Amino acid sequence: MRAPDPARPLTVLGIESSCDDTASAVIRHVPPARPEILSSVVWGQTDLHARFGGVVPEIAARAHAEKLDLAVEAALAQAGVSLSELDALAVTAGPGLIGGVLSGVMLARGLAAATGLPLLGVNHLAGHALTPRLTEAVAFPYLMLLVSGGHCQFLQVDGPEQFTRLGGTIDDAPGEAFDKVAKLLGLAQPGGPAVEAEAKTGDPTRFALPRPLLDRPGCDLSFSGLKTAVLRARDALVADHGGLRARDRADLCAAFQAAVTEVLVVKSRRALAQYMASAPQSPVFAVAGGVAANQSLRAGLLAAAEDAGAAFNAPPLALCTDNAAMIAWAGIEQMRAGVALQQFAARPRWPLDQSAAPLIGSGKKGAKA
Repeated sequence: MRAPDPARPLTVLGIESSCDDTASAVIRHVPPARPEILSSVVWGQTDLHARFGGVVPEIAARAHAEKLDLAVEAALAQAGVSLSELDALAVTAGPGLIGGVLSGVMLARGLAAATGLPLLGVNHLAGHALTPRLTEAVAFPYLMLLVSGGHCQFLQVDGPEQFTRLGGTIDDAPGEAFDKVAKLLGLAQPGGPAVEAEAKTGDPTRFALPRPLLDRPGCDLSFSGLKTAVLRARDALVADHGGLRARDRADLCAAFQAAVTEVLVVKSRRALAQYMASAPQSPVFAVAGGVAANQSLRAGLLAAAEDAGAAFNAPPLALCTDNAAMIAWAGIEQMRAGVALQQFAARPRWPLDQSAAPLIGSGKKGAKA
């Protein structure tokens, strides 16, 4: 890779396949102008996994292998850009479902070998964490709440590869909990939108669900016990009434959503206090990930940011969920920072903060989070 040149125009193709979205995008950045998303193609797999109540890794990997090249072709066509006009390729190298990650990495390697373009391996979480700089040119350092189906953590973002974890989930991520609760209540997948829709007509005070870890200091979170509490409440209703009525379902969804929101807002206030103690010049609290699309949660996080004296940043909904635009942008950030090209492998686990102790344990493949 050439020496970093802050003024050099860059056009990068991104490839994302870490879970159940097959995506490709082209980003162009001509300083000092804002980055431009020339194209963003995202093909979901909801229909393929619907009858299983969740993402099936083998089905996801097969679908990625069948469609990734088509997604790249569509992104290039939509952008009006040819491979010869690109400066680099960026691909999600982890963390994620290893079959899907491998599909993206192998395609990217083939393209790099055929074109001679530099290939950057991007941490999927870094893509989410750097999205505020793609959409709003947010300055470092800022506080990021990454809240999605597979991850939940507070990060202080000091640079393209400088992340300090202030806390995170020790078990289920919020998106995973939403999916499991939706399945318990007979709702469609993905669970987040389904639970949020039901909650609009429900009474959040009817069921006294727990607020895990609020009685402990720090910013770590837990959602597994909350999911179990919903299961027990559902079973009690079924035993009493011979089934789950529409009102019961709506009230359970409202109570569950209220509990998740309260936990995340309280923990966000704690993370904001730590972040603000470092006296950032232009404090920003950003949120990214699929669960960031939840409007009740956004309202609570906005209030927490305002109370702390920080600006609130939430990307457009299309950039909250998995996409390749964030991967292409993270690649551009690496190039601007002069990060050396390295050999990389597809990784199911890849913590952003390498110095932090694992939240959910570790094994032969490394820390989970």
